[in-house]
Amino acid sequence: MEITLAKSKAGHDKNHVYVIIGTEQDLVYLANGRTKTCEHPKKKKIKHIQPIRHLPAEIIGLAQNQELDDALVNIILDLYNRRKQDV
Repeated sequence: MEITLAKSKAGHDKNHVYVIIGTEQDLVYLANGRTKTCEHPKKKKIKHIQPIRHLPAEIIGLAQNQELDDALVNIILDLYNRRKQDV
């Protein structure tokens, strides 16, 4: 499964990073593993998010052969946020 992260550009969650778990016409479904779970994702318009295209290799390798669940979403976002703080 290919992992895509997105940063919210508008709304009360501006600048929050999420994992995209599904898409429809002009909507995406976002999860952060804590408040927005895979079972109850956040629905947001595509124009209100900024996809994050360049992911670290450790995140891509981590999600290679695993099913996406809340625990994995938490790990992915923690790795991304930790790497972003180190730079």
